[in-house]
Amino acid sequence: MKILFFTGKGGVGKSTMAAAAAWQLSRKSRVLIVSLDPAHNLGDIFGVDLKDNKSQYTSTLFLKEIDLQKLSREYLQREINVLSGTYKYLQTLNLDNYFSVLRYSPGIEEYALLTSIEKTIKNETDFDYIIFDTPPTGLTLRFLALPKVTITWIDRLIQIRQKILEKRYTIHRIRGPLSNEETVLNYKEADDDILKRLWKLNSNYQALNKILQGENCSVILVFNPDVLSLKESERLIEGLNDLNLPLRLLINNKVTEDNKEMADHVEGNMRKKAKDVPIDRVFLSKALLDGKDGKLYDIQEDITSKLL
Repeated sequence: MKILFFTGKGGVGKSTMAAAAAWQLSRKSRVLIVSLDPAHNLGDIFGVDLKDNKSQYTSTLFLKEIDLQKLSREYLQREINVLSGTYKYLQTLNLDNYFSVLRYSPGIEEYALLTSIEKTIKNETDFDYIIFDTPPTGLTLRFLALPKVTITWIDRLIQIRQKILEKRYTIHRIRGPLSNEETVLNYKEADDDILKRLWKLNSNYQALNKILQGENCSVILVFNPDVLSLKESERLIEGLNDLNLPLRLLINNKVTEDNKEMADHVEGNMRKKAKDVPIDRVFLSKALLDGKDGKLYDIQEDITSKLL
């Protein structure tokens, strides 16, 4: 299975490029395209009404739009349930007051998106390609960075937890077992629920990070022939390099006869940032939508030929 992330500045046409690639790839392969962008237009591109569930478009092409608000609520509730169960003995501190403000915490949307990506990759194994249409650059870089960042934090938390257990064991030997009405404190690492959860999280994020950095994962950057798009694309390339994520293809979209000079200038700068990455040019005159019925039709095979 190959995983493709289409990303870029808002409005450059990454959703349309992702849809075109999904349409073309689905002729020979089973394809699932998932929109992670809160400003969904995947359903509009294909002329169908999409919900949060996976929908079949053809025998080999399936579509899905992620409800980010719903996903964030579900993610937050799962984490609150885990914390409530783990720290029952601290209920006298009225943790509900703390949980009520967690929904406003930075990173909730990013972790929710990452959880959705992980679940999709794990569960949708009967597809040859999974295409993710991502949010604009900033949010995309943040959730793609999370596995690596989280692994670093989890490693540190494991060390802290091990020291806590070591101190508890010292107290246990001096004063005997510590317990209260709800919780018996554990002193062996293998029996500690918090450590077990940290180990599991670490294993999950290590596996996901390996997939994202692997040869079967590709990031496709879509940009336009203008200065603002160039600057944001350059920042995204730098971020992908820092995260060691595989940029496989650049698409210069919405090129016209009038902006060819600027298109050449932008592509020249992009080649300096990503020397070995191929660039495809898509002309605005070759529209991706049939104005009569809203259905995609074929444009340039080059969109997918470098992704096979």
